[in-house]
Amino acid sequence: MLFTILTLFPEFFAGPLKAAQLGKALDSGVVAVDLVNPRDFATDRHRTVDDRPYGGGPGMVMMPGPLSEALAGIREPGRKLVLAPSGRPLTQDFARELALEPALTLVCGRYEGIDERLIEDEGLESVSVGDFVLNGGEAAALCLLEAVGRLVPGFMGKEESGDDESFSGGLLEHPHYTRPEVYREREVPEVLRGGSHAKVAQWRREESLRRTLSRRPELLQTAHLSGSDIDFLRAGKRPASLARGLTLCLLHHPVLDKSGKPATVSLTNLDIHDMCRVSRTYELAGVCFVTPLVDQRELGQRLLTHWTEGAGGRTNPDRAGALSLGRMAESLDEAITQVAESAGAQPKVVATSARTSYRPARGTKERSIAFCPPAQVRRWLAEGPVLLVLGTGHGLAPEVLTRADAVLSPVRGFALYNHLSVRSAAAILVDRLLGDAW
Repeated sequence: MLFTILTLFPEFFAGPLKAAQLGKALDSGVVAVDLVNPRDFATDRHRTVDDRPYGGGPGMVMMPGPLSEALAGIREPGRKLVLAPSGRPLTQDFARELALEPALTLVCGRYEGIDERLIEDEGLESVSVGDFVLNGGEAAALCLLEAVGRLVPGFMGKEESGDDESFSGGLLEHPHYTRPEVYREREVPEVLRGGSHAKVAQWRREESLRRTLSRRPELLQTAHLSGSDIDFLRAGKRPASLARGLTLCLLHHPVLDKSGKPATVSLTNLDIHDMCRVSRTYELAGVCFVTPLVDQRELGQRLLTHWTEGAGGRTNPDRAGALSLGRMAESLDEAITQVAESAGAQPKVVATSARTSYRPARGTKERSIAFCPPAQVRRWLAEGPVLLVLGTGHGLAPEVLTRADAVLSPVRGFALYNHLSVRSAAAILVDRLLGDAW
């Protein structure tokens, strides 16, 4: 397989291309790598390949001319890729797809990026190796080169090694052990020493499932799972057990009114019923309704009592089971204290918002909100309690967003309309975090 790499720094690859299995694969001809420097195609005596961006701003942009000439001279370009953080994520499945190609061309950007016209005209596919920014595409190109190259027949010492590893089948890899049998008073698991290949295979599969659920639960949504895999997940540390660390919190103060000013809004019967039913459905730790108004807390408590201890509970036991998860609090601080006392640990506070920015104080500029992905919240749930705070009215006040440990990514529909009820948003967000996607 031929890899052609366009880079302003060919020397970056000198060491890696000689090392370990990649070096052996190059020596044996299993893969080949051509390094092309766009500076060799510059037309001025300074070998200029970049210029200032139109529209202003910092940094420089790679010019289309030298890159276009460099690409035109490639003898076998194959599929052409550009390394960029905005591209398609490089996954194991994507690596397998690329490994079927006879040739790949990898374009390494530098500075602020590459002129978009070159990318469009040459049909370059953007590929990202992670949600972070590098100085250039060279390190990312090495990641892609190794991820794809090791899947080419003959690259690995044992062909099965390319499949029995992390992300094969969509799961993280199981733990590995070798000699000595006892290390720092810790023994190798007995099943690996018993000699039963079937039991070893089962143990490895279950450990792979367990590790994926604990560290990267979002991978289970697209993993190749059998019926026995699903049974194992549901019998062990499944999302429902994570759910018992999640508490919903519906805040009625401080929230925003239509004009964007701090306000206090009233409890609603529907919110209490529906959010308790969501909590019961997903086996959450509970739901806390927060208001500083004494008469509102008393009203809420009378409603909860009617459905748990009164006539409502006697006539509708299912509703009683749901409403038993509800409780009242005077403030967000009291809600946090309730969760800490119940769970035995201080919860992570995760706020929610449909907005993308807020004004933290009168006369100040709007600040953007840094959103947290659901995967991060799931990782916190694997470690301890989480309080998910939702706002009534027109959303949580800025002081709530700034004191939270994170703000969860908002619900986005398919239209500009963005006015879900808080109980609908709560159901969607809980399912996003804990839904039985497999």
